[in-house]
Amino acid sequence: MHPAKGFRVEDRQALLAFVRAHPFVTLAAAVGGRPFVAQAPVVVRELDFGEVALDFHLSRGNALAPFVVQGFRAVALATGPDAYVSPDWYGSEDQVPTWNYVSVEAEGLVAPLSAEETLALLDDLSAQEEARLAPKPPWTRAKMTPARFETLLRGIIGCRLSVERLEGTWKLSQNKSAAERAGVVAALGDHPVAGWMRDAGSEPAGPRT
Repeated sequence: MHPAKGFRVEDRQALLAFVRAHPFVTLAAAVGGRPFVAQAPVVVRELDFGEVALDFHLSRGNALAPFVVQGFRAVALATGPDAYVSPDWYGSEDQVPTWNYVSVEAEGLVAPLSAEETLALLDDLSAQEEARLAPKPPWTRAKMTPARFETLLRGIIGCRLSVERLEGTWKLSQNKSAAERAGVVAALGDHPVAGWMRDAGSEPAGPRT
C-alpha cells in the first residue's frame, strides 16, 4: 500500500465492496524461499465473529497448488482503474508526473477448502459473474454432464485466504489543491479515474467501475 496516510482507506465495507467489484486478484506468496504469483477470481465471504475470507481455486498444475495443503501466507491484490497524470494538467508550476490508481490488499493464511466448500465456491463464483451479464439467462453447472464436471473438478484445488489485514489505496490527487484536482479531472475526461477523483476527499460509499 502507498505509505502516505492521505491515500489510505480502512473502511472495511468499502474495501470489500471494491474486491467484489474487482474480483480477479493477483496472489503473491513466498514459499520455500521462492516468490510465486498466481491470478484467480475470488468470492468474498463474511463469516461469523466478523471474520472475512477470500475463496478461490487454482489449477492443480499451478506452481502454488502443491503448497496449499500445508498452508502459506499470501497477499491478494485487487486493482481498479489507473491513469498517468501529466504535470501540465495541474495548471501550476514545479509539478512532477505521477500515477493515480485504486487498489486493495488482503493478507492472510491460505488453506484448502473441503470438497463441499469447493463446490459451493464454484457455484457462487459462476452465479456472481453471471449476474453481471443480466439479462442473459445465467449459466449453471446443471448444464454440464456430471461426468464432465467431475473430470474438470479433479483438476483444481479450492482455497481460502483468511484475511488478517485489509487495506486500500485510493491515490486520487488528494494532496493537491481543488483547482489542481479540477485540472486533472478535466484532462482525464470520461476516464474512470476522473469519476473516482470527484469522490475523493470523503470515504467512498461504494466502488466505481
